[in-house]
Amino acid sequence: MSQKNNCEFCQIIGKKINAKRIFEDEKALAILSPHPCCAGHILLMPKEHFSIIEQVPDYLIAHLSKITNKISIAVFEALQAKGTNILIQNGITAGQKTNHFMIHIIPRKENDGLDFQWQPKQLNQEQMSTIELNLKEATKGIGDFEKEEKKPVRLDKKIEKIDKEENYLIKQLNRIP
Repeated sequence: MSQKNNCEFCQIIGKKINAKRIFEDEKALAILSPHPCCAGHILLMPKEHFSIIEQVPDYLIAHLSKITNKISIAVFEALQAKGTNILIQNGITAGQKTNHFMIHIIPRKENDGLDFQWQPKQLNQEQMSTIELNLKEATKGIGDFEKEEKKPVRLDKKIEKIDKEENYLIKQLNRIP
């Protein structure tokens, strides 16, 4: 059985498993989390199966980011949230529980009991410099983004020829001196 057929979220996308759908377009689906950390916890995912963010094409990440922004605005308005956490758990070590890439949009309110705080680590200058050099080297190629392939537009309707005598707008134009 393929990853896609075995993936709970691909089955939700394919409507084989029910979910509370919040938003949907041709590329993405947003649902209420089946295992929420709080009321209004939303999962936004691409309809195509990708395990981690590194597999998702750049143009699709851009599309998902725009939707994330709009959903976050809706969470503020509809749920009277005072903030949102936008979270990507990328890989098992980062807490990813399912093999389908998704963005968590988590409504926040004062004293909601959720704690995403961490204790800052103290690194010496040598450690910071080594990390900086390694990351600069690894990020040299950033800027060459994948573009979505344009698909031809199919027109199914026949184009009707406009009869000059019957068209009101053309008649009006003909009256102009």
